[in-house]
Amino acid sequence: MIVSATEKYRPLWLATLAMIALPFLLHALGLSLNTGTTVVALAIAALGLNLCIGYTGLVSFGHGTWFGIGAYAAGLLQLHYFPGEIWLPLLLAMVTVAVAATFVGAVILRRRGVYFSLLTLALAALTYTTAFRWSSLTGGEDGLGGLKRGHLGPLNLDDALTYYIVVALIALGMLYLLLRLVRSPFGHVMVAIRENPLRAGFQGYRIERYKLAVFVISAAVTGLAGGLIAFQNYLVSAEAVSVPFSGELLAIVVIGGMRSMLGPALGALFYILFRELLSIWTPDWLLWFGLIFVGFVMYSPDGLVGIWSQIARRLRPPPEEAAAMSRRKTYDGLPLPDFLIPASRVGAVLEVAGVAKSFGGIRAVSDASLMVAAGEIHALIGPNGAGKTTLFNLVSGLYPTDRGLIRLNGREIQGTPADLICHQGLSRSFQITNLFKGLSIYENLRLSRQAQHKRRFNLWRDIDGYADIHAETQALVKFLGLEGIESIEAGALSYGGQRLVDLGIALASKPKVLLLDEPLAGLAAAERERVSNLIRCVAARLPILIVEHDIDRVLGFSHRVTVMNQGEVLMTGSPEEVRCDRRVQEIYTGSGVPPVEHAGRDDATAAAAPLLSVDRINTFYGKSHILHDATFDVRQGEIVALLGRNGAGKSTLLKTLAGLVPAASGRIAFDGRDISRLGAPDIARLGIGYVPQGRGLFAGMTVRDNLALGRLARDTDGRSGVAWSEAEILAHFPRLKQRMDVAADYLSGGEQQMVAVARALSGNVRLLLLDEPFEGLAPAVILDLFRVFDALRQKIPIVIVEHNLDLVLALANRVYALERGAVFHEGPASELLVDLDYRKKVLWL
Repeated sequence: MIVSATEKYRPLWLATLAMIALPFLLHALGLSLNTGTTVVALAIAALGLNLCIGYTGLVSFGHGTWFGIGAYAAGLLQLHYFPGEIWLPLLLAMVTVAVAATFVGAVILRRRGVYFSLLTLALAALTYTTAFRWSSLTGGEDGLGGLKRGHLGPLNLDDALTYYIVVALIALGMLYLLLRLVRSPFGHVMVAIRENPLRAGFQGYRIERYKLAVFVISAAVTGLAGGLIAFQNYLVSAEAVSVPFSGELLAIVVIGGMRSMLGPALGALFYILFRELLSIWTPDWLLWFGLIFVGFVMYSPDGLVGIWSQIARRLRPPPEEAAAMSRRKTYDGLPLPDFLIPASRVGAVLEVAGVAKSFGGIRAVSDASLMVAAGEIHALIGPNGAGKTTLFNLVSGLYPTDRGLIRLNGREIQGTPADLICHQGLSRSFQITNLFKGLSIYENLRLSRQAQHKRRFNLWRDIDGYADIHAETQALVKFLGLEGIESIEAGALSYGGQRLVDLGIALASKPKVLLLDEPLAGLAAAERERVSNLIRCVAARLPILIVEHDIDRVLGFSHRVTVMNQGEVLMTGSPEEVRCDRRVQEIYTGSGVPPVEHAGRDDATAAAAPLLSVDRINTFYGKSHILHDATFDVRQGEIVALLGRNGAGKSTLLKTLAGLVPAASGRIAFDGRDISRLGAPDIARLGIGYVPQGRGLFAGMTVRDNLALGRLARDTDGRSGVAWSEAEILAHFPRLKQRMDVAADYLSGGEQQMVAVARALSGNVRLLLLDEPFEGLAPAVILDLFRVFDALRQKIPIVIVEHNLDLVLALANRVYALERGAVFHEGPASELLVDLDYRKKVLWL
């Protein structure tokens, strides 16, 4: 959105007024003008640090390093090369800091998150030790003395007021430069990296390049502040590079307010006044400052500048309906904007040939091949674990391939970074909406358009000067049906609105081929229709490769379909060929011939009282409504299977029962007690054991340790249920007796699954939840586990999610089938087991 000049430079005018008022405030408080100079210089240092923390999300624990290096460099340059001069030493000190930060940043920015922060802390400690011990250069503990301020024309900088005015003017000049920086295309990418670095990379930005540039600029600004303080004190000491000073600098930024240009300056004023005034009364002033710092972190993350906005939000809550999509017509039938229409092309646009990828010992994709032609929607379908999303990630550059070729418009792109692939004409959406949630809808889309501009790395020109980018962004906003709410934060939208923005970000990259990963997942019926219409409109001009679990709908608008199973391509054909292919039907509904004998049925369980009753449960992931009034029950002595297509909500239902995902509404009664508001630890102690998909073992720990940890959190005295002894558990899994002292991650897949079940049983377990327990296992191991589960039902009921329908129907007593988070079928498993036509009627297309 275009911003007026008054609003752009409001921080500069406010800072100017503050600089004028500061000497009068200090005089009224009985403080000297030198204190004001310290405030202004520290404000410059904090502004530099805030570029890293507040604007880019790089949390530096050792930024005092650059402050101290700047001070030492300025002092040494004056003493040895420019005696009596102040300006060249200051300028060259900034250059010295920038060069040093370039080399250091190139190394430590290879690590992210806490590892980056710890490396900056180690750098500060190393620099302090060097400065303290290298006395021949730095003066050691005595410091580097004999500095002079010199003159500015006829003005003597030794005069406190003159030096204050000079430092204030430098601060205002630096503030102006930083305002231009954050208003530039480069500055907007800084904020995008803070919000979502993965998405910024897939928009076409070289993230590492931007981070290094920000790190260097931030260090140089902080180094300038160090030089100014050095000349103010006529001395540089090792304290300037100490770890405590880095902590104080970080606290200044947090208390003042990150993500605000003037917040750190306000924090510097607060810190100095607090120190000067409170230290008169107590030598423990730093303790009280630390308590205030903790208070701001907990209760006002936006610092001093954010207090008023918090009060305003409480007094006048923002209207939620403004961001709702349910009452908006989000697709008006507008044609695709002209700037998004690629040059006409025929034949193959995207070719994947023999691609393979393994993660450790797990083969995710094996010899996969497909082709997307111009003017078509090509669907990629398959059951859970088929490798669809992994193939998407390989094509889009998230992961490198182990082998195989990927060609985009005839050019090989395998192994190419995601940002470069984007610039070559391939963009994607994500299975879980991947937005810059703290930025407006307009900013989300404009950043994607800007990424394709040749001046996207410009550090000076105001973003409002790019009229073509703004015009194209506004056209895209109108096409998506978001006009009128484009200034709302993307995170405030309903899930359907977020899906539209996610798709719009991918479109704004002006791709030659578009990859859509489950664009209809989690949407209500009306929203699915809107997004489907949008996809059809885009596909008229742009080839699309789509992964989607709503098979009915995706087969309805696709031209070609590739089916994957267990990491391999099963077939490629027209939607009708796929619908009628027996192999495809079998991977979704089974063959009707179970690989093991049917389990015995106990009809007496029908009269038993339910141990678990689930009544109208609703569950959300963020703003995505996953479970819709889900209702079922489980009785003693039975195995209940939850069936449904991918994305139906089966695993989410298990996680809700286990307390891992909170239920938004509804009731879950376990042995007559409502547990719907309990957390996972409390639910586990009541006796509900959960075995997640992927096993979730404690890697590096032995089998014995895993079982012991399974017992720690539960009663084992049997007062309220079954007490499982280690001997009894191992009787079900005799293979583990010889593996008790082997690390869990060194076991075979089947043995790991046995440990996962055994760990869940450890302690007082009265109900067992199993999520895909047979996934990826050899037939012999599957048979062993099948028999174990069949025997376990005599002691505890089991709820199982499993995509191998022949197996799970042979095992279960009753089934509940889900579709889009709601239970639509309930009945005995035997009917679906023996009648394949009935099974297809319930579970197929």
